[in-house]
Amino acid sequence: MGKNTYKTTLNLPQTEFPMKGKLITMEPAMRDHWESINIHEKIREARKESPKWILHDGPPYANGQVHIGTGQNKILKDFVVKFRTMKGFRTPFVPGWDCHGLPIEHKVVKDLGSKAKDMPKHEIRKKCLEFARKYIDLQRNQFKSLGVFGDWDHPYLTINPDYELAILEVFELLWQKGHAARRKKAIHWCIQDKTALAEAELEYKNLPSPSIFMGFEMVDRPWDLLVWTTTPWTLPANVAVAVHPGIEYAVVKRGDRFAVVAPQRIEELRKRFDLGDTIETISGKELEGLHYKHPLFGHECPVVLADYVTVTDGTGLVHTAPGHGADDYQTGIKYNLPILSPVNASGIYTEEAKQYEGQQVFKANPIIIEDLRKSGVLLHDETFDHDYPCCWRCKQAVIFRATEQWFILIDHNEARTKALDKVKETKWYPKWGETRITSMIQDRPDWCISRQRSWGVPIPSFYCEDCEKVLLTQETLDATKELFKKGGADAWFTTSVEEILPEKIICDCGSRNIRKEEDIFDVWFESAASHRAVLMRHPDLAFPADLYLEGTDQHRGWFQVSLLASLLSNGEAPFKEVVTHGFCVDARTGDKLSKSGFLIPVDEVAEKVGMEILRLWIYSINFSDDLPISWDILKMRQDPYRKIRNTFRYMLGSLFDFDPTKDAVPYRELRELDRWILGELGQLVETTTRNFEEYKFYHAYQSTYEFCVVTLSSLYFDIIKDRLYTSGKTSPERRSSQTTIFEILKTLVRLLAPVLAHTTDEIWKYIPGESQEESVHLASWPEVPEEWKDEDLRDKYGSLLKVREEVNRALEKLRSEGKIGKSLEGRITLHTTEEKTAKYLQAIDLREYFIVSEASLSDQPIGTESDQIKGLFLLAEKSGHPKCNRCWNLRENVGTSETYPDVCQDCAQVLQDNGEPAEKLS
Repeated sequence: MGKNTYKTTLNLPQTEFPMKGKLITMEPAMRDHWESINIHEKIREARKESPKWILHDGPPYANGQVHIGTGQNKILKDFVVKFRTMKGFRTPFVPGWDCHGLPIEHKVVKDLGSKAKDMPKHEIRKKCLEFARKYIDLQRNQFKSLGVFGDWDHPYLTINPDYELAILEVFELLWQKGHAARRKKAIHWCIQDKTALAEAELEYKNLPSPSIFMGFEMVDRPWDLLVWTTTPWTLPANVAVAVHPGIEYAVVKRGDRFAVVAPQRIEELRKRFDLGDTIETISGKELEGLHYKHPLFGHECPVVLADYVTVTDGTGLVHTAPGHGADDYQTGIKYNLPILSPVNASGIYTEEAKQYEGQQVFKANPIIIEDLRKSGVLLHDETFDHDYPCCWRCKQAVIFRATEQWFILIDHNEARTKALDKVKETKWYPKWGETRITSMIQDRPDWCISRQRSWGVPIPSFYCEDCEKVLLTQETLDATKELFKKGGADAWFTTSVEEILPEKIICDCGSRNIRKEEDIFDVWFESAASHRAVLMRHPDLAFPADLYLEGTDQHRGWFQVSLLASLLSNGEAPFKEVVTHGFCVDARTGDKLSKSGFLIPVDEVAEKVGMEILRLWIYSINFSDDLPISWDILKMRQDPYRKIRNTFRYMLGSLFDFDPTKDAVPYRELRELDRWILGELGQLVETTTRNFEEYKFYHAYQSTYEFCVVTLSSLYFDIIKDRLYTSGKTSPERRSSQTTIFEILKTLVRLLAPVLAHTTDEIWKYIPGESQEESVHLASWPEVPEEWKDEDLRDKYGSLLKVREEVNRALEKLRSEGKIGKSLEGRITLHTTEEKTAKYLQAIDLREYFIVSEASLSDQPIGTESDQIKGLFLLAEKSGHPKCNRCWNLRENVGTSETYPDVCQDCAQVLQDNGEPAEKLS
């Protein structure tokens, strides 16, 4: 009889679950299925009585396609939401979009061309709205294609009238509590877009700047003040020189004149120009109140004191222009200096800059330097590269410019201290996020919230045309809110002041000649108001949220502004936990994808490799770091996906004749090896749960992948294969294996459901039994039965696994010598001097565990002592018994059955019990 004759009598795996995922076609079909059964609503209904756990979605900007960087953010959120839902929480995910702002307005105005100049604001706003809605629809479909569940039909939008009204309410609360005020301050200004910028709207580039050293001639002494600056264009606005009160300045010989300089800088300055010996010293305090001649215009200016003056660079004396610097501004307020800013919105000098009127500030740098050279004020000039603030939208260098703007006052009523306290109360993942945002809040200036644009929510302020006084009262705010309730923010641009404000509202000067504010809110203020517009108002959500999860740039962006807006308006932080992730970067250059141009749209991922590969890649990496990405890196997750899929396919195939309601074996009746693997599974559940709760997804991936590929496929499945395939169909040992596989399958598919959202739901339909939920995403997270937690069993098999490694090493040596082919041809004899190990070995089926045909224990040392396990001796040989043509084991009882003469006694018994006719097998 041939060995293949018995194939039909074996219990080989059978399943219709496909080996190949065919993700490109399977995933869209699965999403269509989810739509058809309204999976989001079913999950919502199933958890309607459960406690809430809320992840608040930070709104992406409604322009451009979704690429894998943006997709990564939504997928990470989806991991969390799906996990918390399965853990028994009501975790609705309400996605949102940031719809206002300059990028959209920029694009619309550019497309309109010259027509834009003559169009009223409300017409431009209408075009902007159309643009935003177009990309909301596009991005919505792309986010859904990622397998992300959410209330996609009812997202929150910053253009919704209810949301716009909430923005006004946050401003109203801040104003009532003294945190909102209009001030003339030096703020970052984009001369390209002609608008103020907040800290969160800046990015820094390494750019060249002029570096000049000057000698300002003093009026009161025959000395020059040595001053350094990298912004010559700000010199027309110079009104003072600042010195440190604690520095003892040196007066040094310089040609036929004398110069005042910090002594710590003399040696470095001598590398650039001549400085002689020190002839005397003078303290900073003594310099205060002395005067010098303006380096360009010649009028007198004072010397003032400032603690921020340092000796780490420059000269120890600082050119001060309150209209062009934050520190300078504070000094100007302290000394009542003029706040000069002779620069218009386009970065062009005004008439206050005298001979430089009409010139662009950056282009004026070389002209000013040349004027300083001609007058003898310039001592040295050079160029150096340093980080310089640029506009995050147009990427151009910005300037500091003093203008009238609306601010949120960070230090009013100890707000900064309160914000830092709330940061400490929040859990930050990774932990360094706390340090990062703490330093940013400690150093941040007041928050400039006004923007000089059209596409946004107007600041609800009015002005008297006669006396220029700001007209902002509770009555004007109430009137504006009523306007918004009827027509949203758009109504501000189409309704007259007379229609908005009741007649009784007049200025203190008695005038009714009133105009509306033309500035709009910073888009960061809009998104910061989401705590009120969304968390406090959405019936499914709650305030504060359990989690905010965004990129690392949001420490200076959404995390920070949301904290400030919420804390200062209602006294609470909007979040309990904050998770940050790194950015996808070009694997070739290390550049952020948006900068390198290597943007992979998620549509392309769906068409080429499938979303499950992207989701598995995101699961497998430490997302707190920046993430190098390329097509090759992405495709590297195809092999792990295939191995995980095949693990599930093997389990499904092994259960082709298993009915859990009839065939399941009670835990205590399972074979010991089966009970051991369930204990290992329980450990995996507990570590995976902990890793999800701590957002260490890559740890969860590593342990799950190792369990599938090593613990199951290379160990457990290998060991049980013989009893699974060759035992009687309903034999206790086979049903024990199937019961165990069934438990592993049910558990593992749920552990991976938050990640492989499509594949696990595909698997779910093939799992035997009728009691399970319609979708894996309606199922609960696995719980570990107490009886699985058998530490004695873990200890036992921990020791036995080490012995197995030694046996495998000895068998591999036989194989390499050509003495055996498969391990089943081997014979193993063992002896150990370690009592506990001996006890363990005596209690197991040695042949099954080591996958050999013969195995025994010896009372005496035999063979070779292991160099890894002290006291373990083993002898590996080729078995001398004949081979069973059914199970392929080498057994001494092969041929003892007259009916089935070429099989072992165990197989003969199975064939007889199954009623297999011998004549069909001959």
